[in-house]
Amino acid sequence: MSKTVTSQPKEITIPEVLTVRDLADLLGVSPIQIIKILMNNGMLASINQQIDFDTASIVAAEFNVETRHPFPEVSVEEAEESELTPWQRLLAGESKEDLVPRPPVVTILGHVDHGKTSLLDAIRHANVAGAESGGITQHIGAYQVKHNDRRITFLDTPGHEAFTAMRSRGAHTTDIAVLVVAADDGVQPQTVEAINHARAAHVPIIVALNKIDKPNARPEFVKQELADLGLVPDEWGGDILVIPVSAKKQQGLEDLLEAILLVADEVGVQANPNRPAVGAVLEGKLDKRRGPVATVLVQNGTLYTGDIVVVGTTWGKVRALEDENNKRHRTAPPGTPAVIIGLHDVPVAGDRLEVVPDEHTARAIVQKRLDEARAEETSVQRRPLSLDEISARIREGQAKELAIVLKTDVQGSIEPIVNSLQRLSVGDVRLNIIHAAAGNITESDVNLAVASGGTVLGFRVDVDGAARRIADDEGITINIYEVIYNLIDDVERAMKGLLEPVYVPKTVGQAEVRAVFSIPKVGKVAGCMVTQGMIRRNGRVRVWRGDKVLHEGGLASLKRFEKDVREVREGFDCGIKVEGFEDIEVGDRLECFVMERQAQE
Repeated sequence: MSKTVTSQPKEITIPEVLTVRDLADLLGVSPIQIIKILMNNGMLASINQQIDFDTASIVAAEFNVETRHPFPEVSVEEAEESELTPWQRLLAGESKEDLVPRPPVVTILGHVDHGKTSLLDAIRHANVAGAESGGITQHIGAYQVKHNDRRITFLDTPGHEAFTAMRSRGAHTTDIAVLVVAADDGVQPQTVEAINHARAAHVPIIVALNKIDKPNARPEFVKQELADLGLVPDEWGGDILVIPVSAKKQQGLEDLLEAILLVADEVGVQANPNRPAVGAVLEGKLDKRRGPVATVLVQNGTLYTGDIVVVGTTWGKVRALEDENNKRHRTAPPGTPAVIIGLHDVPVAGDRLEVVPDEHTARAIVQKRLDEARAEETSVQRRPLSLDEISARIREGQAKELAIVLKTDVQGSIEPIVNSLQRLSVGDVRLNIIHAAAGNITESDVNLAVASGGTVLGFRVDVDGAARRIADDEGITINIYEVIYNLIDDVERAMKGLLEPVYVPKTVGQAEVRAVFSIPKVGKVAGCMVTQGMIRRNGRVRVWRGDKVLHEGGLASLKRFEKDVREVREGFDCGIKVEGFEDIEVGDRLECFVMERQAQE
């Protein structure tokens, strides 16, 4: 007999993939009933077979049960229209009794020269700026500090406008944005950009008025600039805390930390530590000794050593949890950054981390995501061209393309580099980034470039021996860079070199007509003396009479002592037959020029 339903739920939460048995348990029905419904819908399934969310939803609907994802995805448009922060949306399904305070997560934003990194260094008593190429932070890091026996998590995001996407990602994983503004320099374009990112994420802003110790500091003027942008200081009747600080002199740091905790208490920073962890990847890289590692921020729940996790399109068992000081921990509670070791591949910065029950479920979820990604790639990027599209490409005819394979040291470098490259606009040249990933340059990367007629660019990576050999054999150029701006500049120059060139005339010589000979079946030939430079057979000539040009055309012949020659240099005489011009006279001046290629700017 089939199991009778004892308590039929009205709504159930199911993962992306689950077994028939698991779905039956959630619905409170017999697995046989599930299998029958699947058969009626044309699907043969066993009790241990994996089914996806959509299939499970169809089955649940037969029992009048609604289904929902454990962590519903929110589109960019929905996020911007919502008044809730990403954290609040994440906790929307939690019971208030389960929520407890957690460390606030803070992002420091600001203009490139306003002391953002120096302020963070002063707070955590370390020095990062001196070690970074170009003097700016190139990867998102995460650090924790203690103040009044409470922890605060800081995310370190790049401060230059070329890194807009990376900074935006940082702002959307935080509770509070600390906007660093130099008291001697005031509001700059990147300052406004940072304000917009924080507002779009519905994140409260605290202003750190840095460099307050400098003699030319103008704090009141800067406060007025901020007020004009809608950030009215609390002392002026607004709701924005403006904290005077000096990273160099380490002044005002305690006040800043106190302000962060004050705003955190006001916002109500909470999480449920007694549930499986969910978080976001801040950084992913391939470590030569430890394999794929990822810096993650635990947003809700607690992450344990030994947990099975799915991260984007990879998964793994957490073998170790480390903090920013390489100290190992058994757990990572909410609001805590941690480096996890044990993933099978390098995750993408911004990927969601979820704890799942077992390896079987993890594999099934990842395989489903990979299949979906391949299907989308096949339908969008690799589908056969229609006749209309082929016709359009033929009409474009002269259009050029620069194909690039990009490899970087860590996943977080890809987005700012790709975004900067895509902003390049050089005539009708198209930039095609055919592949971008983290890791060393391999044989497959070079083969891809060979097949695409492209080039390989690396940022802080090495080149495998096999890759180097193939590149040499195939004439593929591999360029390695240490500073992002050099890479961008070189690509821009390469694009300019690929432009359809402009040809400009370049004078190479002049000759004076000293005699004119009429030769049967040939016409008039000018006996000339080369007075400057040289006359070239493959050049063109202008015939000058006084200050007027009578004719411009090619050379029908160039002879010296009745022998055809390729060129005649200054001080020598020669016979010149100008193509299509018979009105040549003694005293005329012939200007020889060539069309020289000049790349567009």
